[in-house]
Amino acid sequence: MGKQAAVRRIADNEAQATLRSIRISPRKLGLVAGLIRGLDVSQALVQLTFSKRRIAADVKQCLQSAVANAENNHNLNVDALYISEVLVGKALVMKRFRARARGRGAKILKPFSNISITVRERGEF
Repeated sequence: MGKQAAVRRIADNEAQATLRSIRISPRKLGLVAGLIRGLDVSQALVQLTFSKRRIAADVKQCLQSAVANAENNHNLNVDALYISEVLVGKALVMKRFRARARGRGAKILKPFSNISITVRERGEF
């Protein structure tokens, strides 16, 4: 009895980490994601360490989590990892109102985002 094991959605030479409900717009997060897409993990960590954008620290944390998943859960070689996929998506949007002149109100939107980083081990050539 019991439940059957779930089928892995990613390949055997891949590992993934997801960070949900980050307090930044997906458009701004996409700029940081574009910096590291396709790079080796070591180069991506350097890019994120020295980036001036506030969200780069959170993206770096997510990347380090993906590397740790690859090493500990899937027994992949950390030196041969590169970023194969970075997905950025919309999450919820907090809506606030600010009082304006003549009894009106102005809508303030505070968007949240999700990011998913997939690292893959390079094959031997």
